[in-house]
Amino acid sequence: MKKKFLIHKLVLALPILIFMAVYMAWFGAVEKADFAGCTEIHTFLDDKIPFCEYFIIPYLLWFGYVAVGVVYQLFADEKAFKELCGVLMSGMFVFLIVSTMFPNILFLRPEEMPRDNVFCHMVEGLYKTDTPTNVMPSIHVFNTLAVLFSVFRSQGKLAGNFWVRTGCVILSVSIILATMFLKQHSVLDVTGAIIMFTVFQTVFAKIFEPESSERKALATA
Repeated sequence: MKKKFLIHKLVLALPILIFMAVYMAWFGAVEKADFAGCTEIHTFLDDKIPFCEYFIIPYLLWFGYVAVGVVYQLFADEKAFKELCGVLMSGMFVFLIVSTMFPNILFLRPEEMPRDNVFCHMVEGLYKTDTPTNVMPSIHVFNTLAVLFSVFRSQGKLAGNFWVRTGCVILSVSIILATMFLKQHSVLDVTGAIIMFTVFQTVFAKIFEPESSERKALATA
């Protein structure tokens, strides 16, 4: 029984696993684009936001946050899992199209770290591994919102816990702010991600909208 259960979950997760393999290969290819061919992303608001290295913590927690959110829904609420995967894959696919057709770049990063501490060293490590290209719209922001809203829509017991929801809200807000305070993203990237998320979340919420009691009654009549 346990083996069948795990096989069922693996089959359910197969589409997003395949998508992520394609995504990583495609993203790796567009990241090699010539900087000279990239359009700069910048708004005056970006210059008003100070660099703050302490935001490296929530920024890095994003990787675990999204992974845990997806895996949790896989085992706790299959309907929420399918909705979440639909939102994630749609947004990430659009991001790849934008990056391919409209390569972009940021010039917001400080030329040198303002302080000598462990957090600045962590940011330096991030900068070395992550180029400032193809940032629009922010996948950090998009995926964060997708997981957050999925938690609130989930029927899983843990997701309904007040402290879990509060923690997700605090972490989500921190991650979104981190993208700007670490100079990883422009306000424009964040705004674009929020708009894109709103569109796809609305679409998939309609697709996976639970049937009302009246519709269920008519269906069984």
